[in-house]
Amino acid sequence: MLTSNTPITIQPVTTPAEREQFINVPWQVYRDDPNWVPPLKADLAQQISPENPFHQYGKFQPFLAFDSNQKAVGRIVAAVNERLIAQEGQPIGFFGFFECIEDQAVAFALFQAAETWLREQGMTVMRGPIDLSTHNNCLWLVDGFDSPPQVMMPYNPPYYEAFFLAYGGKIAKSAYAYILSLEAGLGEKFERAYRIACRSGVTFRPLQTKDSGFEKDVADVYDLFNRTFEESWSATPRTEEEFMAQARSLQDLVDPDVFPIAEDNGKMIGFFMGLPDYNIPLKQVNGKLNWLGLLKFLWYRRQIKQGRVIVICCLPEYRRKMVPLALIYAAFQNRKIYKKAELSWVYEDNLPSRRLIEETGAKIYKTYRVYEKAI
Repeated sequence: MLTSNTPITIQPVTTPAEREQFINVPWQVYRDDPNWVPPLKADLAQQISPENPFHQYGKFQPFLAFDSNQKAVGRIVAAVNERLIAQEGQPIGFFGFFECIEDQAVAFALFQAAETWLREQGMTVMRGPIDLSTHNNCLWLVDGFDSPPQVMMPYNPPYYEAFFLAYGGKIAKSAYAYILSLEAGLGEKFERAYRIACRSGVTFRPLQTKDSGFEKDVADVYDLFNRTFEESWSATPRTEEEFMAQARSLQDLVDPDVFPIAEDNGKMIGFFMGLPDYNIPLKQVNGKLNWLGLLKFLWYRRQIKQGRVIVICCLPEYRRKMVPLALIYAAFQNRKIYKKAELSWVYEDNLPSRRLIEETGAKIYKTYRVYEKAI
């Protein structure tokens, strides 16, 4: 494990110029990594902006690490989410947006800066990596570095876990990503589940992606999502405004064929949230969707033949009507385009969801973790 003797300076990020340096750190960390997918700089700028709606119920402070040549060699954000503290009943703070060269001294200095700031806010636990919320980027990859991440999934160097454990952190939660080949189709039980659900009066249709139909469907998805996942670990419900803003940002990217809706008498009772793997074209634009980046994105999106399953959601009273399996059947019929699917992420101890995923024949191919440290 590398440790330098070079003096490290930690500086809070407060100015636009410093925020730009913060955004650019990953281009140094991953410059020789062929599996890294550069994030969109504009998206990251919005997340760390003082105008982020997160400030309505929390606070955060970004930090940069500089070497003796005043070169930015690492970054971190410390955050306090008041809604999570109220929900869990203990002063838990987050660290996130962590990036660092392979130097333990740099990592320790960043962890210490985040820990000190969180302790000053009255926190007694530091949990992460969580970029302000588990609805954003979270988790570190610890196994499965041989392929690029799929859309909206984390990726990092292998040494991050070792650095935080050496700092005194502990594993809080593990999670998996599953991979499924769609070439052979699903087993007969999924088609049978679809027939059973239909006979019970459940109907299936694609998500509406235009105008008021889209707004109505997203509002129903928001309501159903919150009711179904209201007790998710380390997560608090997003406001409808936050949820709708993210949905609108993805509106033109949704493939309705892999986003089926289940209804009973016109009422949404379940949905399958799939998304094409837009990391394939995003890898080519180097973090910028300017006119050249947009042309590259449109060109390379034609190569997408895989997608990510983000959520399979169903009201509990409809599970006996086989609706979850029926939703999977409805979504995975488009095999002429999609050859494989990632189902991610699911916590290790979420056995009902893992059993549902494993019914498809999917296999674990990546492992992720979240960590904690008493402070």
